[in-house]
Amino acid sequence: MHKTLGVSLGLAVLLASGGAMAGKDLDAIKAKGHVVCGVPTGTAGFALADSQGKWVGLDVDVCRAVSAAIFGDSEKVKYVPLTAQQRFTALQSGEVDMLSNNTTWTLTRDTALGFDFGAVTYYDGQAFMVSKKLGVKSAKELNGATICVQPGTTTELNLADYFRANKMTFKPVVIEKVEEVRAAFFSGRCDVYTNDSSALYSTRVANVPAGQSPDDYIVLPEIISKEPLAPVMRHGDNQFVDIVRWTQYAMIEAEEYGITSKNVDEMLKSENPAIKRMLGVTPGMGKALGVDEKWAYNIVKLVGNYGESFDRHVGKDSILKIDRGLNRLWSQGGLQYAPPIR
Repeated sequence: MHKTLGVSLGLAVLLASGGAMAGKDLDAIKAKGHVVCGVPTGTAGFALADSQGKWVGLDVDVCRAVSAAIFGDSEKVKYVPLTAQQRFTALQSGEVDMLSNNTTWTLTRDTALGFDFGAVTYYDGQAFMVSKKLGVKSAKELNGATICVQPGTTTELNLADYFRANKMTFKPVVIEKVEEVRAAFFSGRCDVYTNDSSALYSTRVANVPAGQSPDDYIVLPEIISKEPLAPVMRHGDNQFVDIVRWTQYAMIEAEEYGITSKNVDEMLKSENPAIKRMLGVTPGMGKALGVDEKWAYNIVKLVGNYGESFDRHVGKDSILKIDRGLNRLWSQGGLQYAPPIR
């Protein structure tokens, strides 16, 4: 037993001393010189091309942060807009290296589809939006309603489950492209639009047609599901998955320690051992991931901490003004919690 333990410990030391093992997906990304990131086709606050064609949003910042960790440059990303139905095929076929695409982490996606999920970037839940003219105050009043929904989503299944559980009926209007779903809803083709609550608030603020107002629509109070949204990678390259996962954790950890894009250079002088490890002043964490020791410094300097990204795109500094809610740090009553970088 002692001998076996000694061999195990020796192997562990050998593996640890060698740093991260190179992975085929990461090697291919380095050879291309950029990350190919599958993003939504256009959701304000999460992923949207601005008037200059530059992609911006919370999902986009995930791609930028991964690029910063690998290349020391947050702009080495090619963005591929994908519908909910297209995204998994694109990832499986190798058309994209990763998805940052408002994708819910579920058991079957994690296993049967052959994917790995990173850390949760946004804790969401499915809701319903209606026109105020409908006079509805609760989802329990939607019996017989016509409901717009996208195919190939957890939203479809949740919708059917909710109505079945509440002994109600509905008429689905299934449309693949989100732009067409919105058009159908705003034109009155369906009574209700169901999606993650974040997407509904985004649509309500950013996509109401001319002549209508966001105040003409309400998001009903019921949240009918758990929708932990996270980046998605293919099985087979643990090193790349680790980099994506710890990229998000670094952004969360930076917020927890008060490290921002504005003060990160000053924080290099910190005497806090955890901050020194994270920012690469004390080496070792970069080697363990197989990236530069300044990987986390580059993420925070070039993209920001999690709170900065959230506030900029969907929170208090954005047009959406979404309350952080479950996406607050664990120390502030939320669910965002990073394992220690050590």
